[in-house]
Amino acid sequence: MKMWAGRFSKDVDSRVNDFNSSISFDHRMYREDIRGSIAHATMLGDCGIIDRAESEKIVEGLKGILADLENGTLEIDLAAEDIHMFVEEVLTKRIGDTGKRLHTARSRNDQVALDIRMYCKREIREIQTLVRRLLGAIADKAEAHADTVMSGYTHLQRAQPVTFAHYILDYAQMLMRDLSRLDDAYRRTDVMPLGSGALASTTYPIDREQVAALLGFPAVTMNSIDGVSDRDFVIELASALSILMMHMSRFSEEIILFCSGEFAFLELDDAFSTGSSIMPQKKNPDVAELVRGKTGRIYGDLQTLLVMMKGLPLAYNKDMQEDKEAIFDAIDNTKIAIEVFCGMFETMTVKKERLRAAASGGFINATDCADYLVKHGMPFRAAYKIVGGIVAYCIANEKTLEGMTLEEYRSFSEIFDETIFDAISLETCVNGRSVIGGPAKDSVLAQIAAVREVLRA
Repeated sequence: MKMWAGRFSKDVDSRVNDFNSSISFDHRMYREDIRGSIAHATMLGDCGIIDRAESEKIVEGLKGILADLENGTLEIDLAAEDIHMFVEEVLTKRIGDTGKRLHTARSRNDQVALDIRMYCKREIREIQTLVRRLLGAIADKAEAHADTVMSGYTHLQRAQPVTFAHYILDYAQMLMRDLSRLDDAYRRTDVMPLGSGALASTTYPIDREQVAALLGFPAVTMNSIDGVSDRDFVIELASALSILMMHMSRFSEEIILFCSGEFAFLELDDAFSTGSSIMPQKKNPDVAELVRGKTGRIYGDLQTLLVMMKGLPLAYNKDMQEDKEAIFDAIDNTKIAIEVFCGMFETMTVKKERLRAAASGGFINATDCADYLVKHGMPFRAAYKIVGGIVAYCIANEKTLEGMTLEEYRSFSEIFDETIFDAISLETCVNGRSVIGGPAKDSVLAQIAAVREVLRA
């Protein structure tokens, strides 16, 4: 018999039961559901809404259920409608009619709103821990490669000289913004909805602030309709995860490119690579490719949530049950993606010589050559045109800027003297860019220090 069956004259069709059931996925919130019920039962007793002895009996019964679920002596019955009904049914079987008092002054609507908020809070912190681990790995590798010169790229064309440290610290900036976005999402999730009832609160003299304090919430929702109908916090978390995974996907794309034979800047550890069933020479970056692929899946979860909510009237609607599978999927796939990516990144080999050799052949010091003329009094546009001609000359004669003679330089401008060769040295080009945020070593070390500070905070 369903707990809500008093209104009905016949049993629900079994197909409707199957369609309606959510325990196959919401059972993962059993800790949150039991913790929320313990706080609610405690408050009911303290407020005199139920007898204190009954309140204590309910609390002890719930603690026993939690312990038995944790140690495996109690298994969740997947035939139950949802995790809330399962817990209440087990409680009533164990302590009798007293268990039926647990649901006084609450609805499943505000109960599930509480559970999903508590679950998202916990998962946000776990995801932030994984992001911090990756940030630490980036800082470590950047420290080791603060002097490793490479080409920076625009349009996937060699552009200007940077270091490998500077290059990967770009992703540290992205990830630190992701931490901030997750903090924002946490703050708006950290509001306690229990006490909203089905939509119009309750006539019982409950103490919502007490429940919030027991569960670690700093505030309670201020409108009972909004308390049960709001899923902004779920959408916001999915959005933050989508942006985070977009960053992970971009990082993955760079690693995939840099591991290819055409670049050969990186080599992945065997433990984080796969082979081919037919081509014995292959070493494939499957981890990075899967991160890239799963990003689209998480975008789909966000789209599911947005479309689910866009036409719903107030207050609660059964459509909102669909929030859980989408956000659970986004959370699960983000966590595993970061964890495996981090292992891949920590163990990969950076081929310093290959990076340096590629940087030497791409005229990435052309801007510095133009700046040399500008610093000697020539307008930039005139200098730009002269250096463009020098590059064309080098291409036609299979030379590099470093390989030209002084006589060749002076054939383009009398301003050039022997100091040009130091000016266009890749190391000079990098370390001359010492402004805040630039690739010079001092600037890079400051960027690393900023990452370390975030990790200490």
